[in-house]
Amino acid sequence: MHRDDVRTATGLGPLVGLFGRLGRDTDASVGMLYVLPPGERVLHLLALSGTSRRIAAPWVRVGVGDRAPVAEAVRERRLVWVNSPTELARRYPRIGLMAPYDILLGAAPLTTGDSVWGAICMVWPVWHPPQLSPGERETIATFCRRAGRLLDQAACRGQPLLPGAEPLTLPAVRTRTPDPAEAVAAFDFAERLPTGCASLDLDGRITFLNSAAADLLGDGIADLLGSRPWERLPWLDDPTFEERHRAAVISRQPTGFIATRPPDRRLAFQLQPAASGISVRIAPAAEAMARGPRAEPARTQGPMGASTLYQLMHLAATLSEAVEVKDVVDQVAVQLVPAFEAQGLALLTAEEGRLHVAAHRGYTDEFMARFEGIPLSAPTPPTQAMATATPRFFTSFGDFQRAYPEAPRYRDRDAWAFLPLIASGRPIGLLALSYDRPRPFPLAERAILTSLAGLIGQALDRAHLYDATRHLARTLQTGLLPQELPQVPGLEVVARYRPAGHGQDTGGDFYDLIHCGSTCAAVTIGDVQGHNVQAATLMGQVRTAVHAHATAHTSPSRVLTRTNRLLADLNRGLFTSCLYAHLDLGRHRARLATAGHPPPLIRHPDGRTEILHMPPGLLLGVAPDGDYPMTQIPLSVGTVLVLYTDGLVEAPGLDIEHSTADLAHCLVAAGDESLDDLADALVDHALRTTPGTDDIALLVARVTG
Repeated sequence: MHRDDVRTATGLGPLVGLFGRLGRDTDASVGMLYVLPPGERVLHLLALSGTSRRIAAPWVRVGVGDRAPVAEAVRERRLVWVNSPTELARRYPRIGLMAPYDILLGAAPLTTGDSVWGAICMVWPVWHPPQLSPGERETIATFCRRAGRLLDQAACRGQPLLPGAEPLTLPAVRTRTPDPAEAVAAFDFAERLPTGCASLDLDGRITFLNSAAADLLGDGIADLLGSRPWERLPWLDDPTFEERHRAAVISRQPTGFIATRPPDRRLAFQLQPAASGISVRIAPAAEAMARGPRAEPARTQGPMGASTLYQLMHLAATLSEAVEVKDVVDQVAVQLVPAFEAQGLALLTAEEGRLHVAAHRGYTDEFMARFEGIPLSAPTPPTQAMATATPRFFTSFGDFQRAYPEAPRYRDRDAWAFLPLIASGRPIGLLALSYDRPRPFPLAERAILTSLAGLIGQALDRAHLYDATRHLARTLQTGLLPQELPQVPGLEVVARYRPAGHGQDTGGDFYDLIHCGSTCAAVTIGDVQGHNVQAATLMGQVRTAVHAHATAHTSPSRVLTRTNRLLADLNRGLFTSCLYAHLDLGRHRARLATAGHPPPLIRHPDGRTEILHMPPGLLLGVAPDGDYPMTQIPLSVGTVLVLYTDGLVEAPGLDIEHSTADLAHCLVAAGDESLDDLADALVDHALRTTPGTDDIALLVARVTG
């Protein structure tokens, strides 16, 4: 059902009417009405009030499993109440970072019986009491019951209310409408004012401005009407104006800022919010200051200047991409200090009941050493912040000393923020910031810092899990690979294994040398699909199967056929490439078969090198009846055979045939080096030409006679 269908669907009118009355009856500044379509796990925004679609864009779709109040209300089928910006930042750090404003928030599900049909999310200004009154709770509960019945009835009729292309935006209810004479008088009044005044709608577009405002902004009234100031005027294109408008709409609190119109005219903007939009007063900054504190531009709530905003968004983005614990620690240490102008930073982690220093900036190693290994039960600022899972802010040394008279002070530090890092409801570490001067830590700054600590905690927890999983997989893989290769008379063999580079899991590359008799041996190499513990486990099974069939003096074709049947029976859903070569040193010949593996390289005794293209066979595990033709080649004394996995030659954007040819040229150029030097040269060549994002296995054999 599309947008036009939604607007005409039976039940929408009564539902939207109920929603509008809910906002008025509870004095909520912003309201969002969500529906949960049958069979879906995503809440869709159906209607909103008190804000614009543009501002609500990050919350148009909310997964039921997301960490958000409205999702939690649906999962737990109860009213969720967030009684402060700090609580919002602590419980829902992503939302707290995106909306670091002085607000309170409530969310409740729309249910009938065991069915959940949607939810509401309502926002109140910070001057609302910290708890909902019994009357407000009853009003919300009544709306949820009635809305749930309407949605249930619509679904039973076969006409469920589904989201449209855009959510419906409810207009503000006017207490009265001016007659034409009043409108003209109001216009004349605004034109007589010596200072600039303008009106913005909830979407930030100018709906009215007087001549004084146009003169101060340096543009025509006709050009400014209908535009957003920060989009129309280049000198207002940093995030400040848009952010202040967004803050005023959501928090319903007056705010302001100062901007410079080129070349050097400083203008003060004061924003006064209401349900219908934002009134803006514009005046020269010096004049605004001269009028006294009441006319002074409102203080920006928190460190949200353009550069700080960029740094915070960049940090949030990099945290979402960080894979290893080291990545998280490095990003926090490098980016957070300049963003909040701190002189010191310490990132501590909790392991086995003790604190450990993960990183620090602005402290000496000797000072931080005293915190290494202290018990979490010790009465220190970091441990007590973690024990209570509550951020602690000390605006001056006096505050800090009163709370912890025995705590060490580093040099002349005069303000501190201790932020517990929470993941899955438990503290896993702490971030500490310190300053050389007293710092008030405004409410918005506290909310931003708390939100960032939540994001850092989640990123650190993910990274710990990744590191542990990768360590397990690599330990498993290393244990399944040959610890040393057997000695085979007449054959010299070396192998190299290099795990994937930064940001990759363990792969399933393997190799082996099998002694099959007094004058025979087999070499094999392969690559299991995937980069995880499952791939490493299957790699061990494949290598064991190949080894067992090889020692039974089975032909290469049959070795791969039988191993393929084993993988088909296991039905693991993973495929494996494999190359197997039986080396008959007595008869000076080699027989080979391949299961979709890169071709081997052969360097003959005279230095001639070739890429041995063989009849291809299916990857192991694709089909139980795969066929693997056999190729036979001469094997004279001095012949060098190179087997490798695709990590040595393959990379996005590279032609694998060209890469393989380059590897063959490298084999020629290596000359008569020792086999160890030859293997190192081939790996070094690959690392120069490929990004190292895949595992590399290499096995080099030379017939010595």
